[in-house]
Amino acid sequence: MSNKFIAGIDEAGRGPLAGPVSVGIFVTTQEFSKKLKEVFPKLNDSKKLSALQRDNIFSLIKASSEKGEVRFAVILVSAKFIDQKGITKAVQVGIDKAIKKLKLDPKDTFIYLDGLLKAPKEFSQETVIKGDEKIPVISAASICAKVVRDDHMKSVSKKYPEYGFDIHKGYGTLFHRKMIKKEGPCLIHRKTFIHL
Repeated sequence: MSNKFIAGIDEAGRGPLAGPVSVGIFVTTQEFSKKLKEVFPKLNDSKKLSALQRDNIFSLIKASSEKGEVRFAVILVSAKFIDQKGITKAVQVGIDKAIKKLKLDPKDTFIYLDGLLKAPKEFSQETVIKGDEKIPVISAASICAKVVRDDHMKSVSKKYPEYGFDIHKGYGTLFHRKMIKKEGPCLIHRKTFIHL
């Protein structure tokens, strides 16, 4: 592969009843990508890590970013947009914005994406099923997406404390569904996802 840079893209929060969907992108050089497992111990699919492990790795990613070894961005696409355009479109918009934010150049960047995600067609790319487990740059992107979304849901919880967003992060737990029934949906609920 002659590309100088390798990028990974993943999303977090596709399924919750509330809050944004989060798209993470992580970029590093071809050379540095070979060392990711050493630099970020326990690097894995964000769903297989505890919140503490994710936070620790995210801190290491930020430190590495300050040294110029890696770059990352996370785009949050709102519940309102998801209700208007659908989750698939919301994720695609997140991918496009994340790529633009990091000013990636199709001539020197190869992108790995998780699951069924696609980058704009001018990029050399590969979509990998369970990529967040298999490809370190996707694992790193998945952690960035998850940590930023979780932190966002914790901060939103201060505005809407009754729903317990800080605990379940908007996913459809029994408690969350009960509170939607009791209080009705709030501004950050995905109305098209709620079937009580």
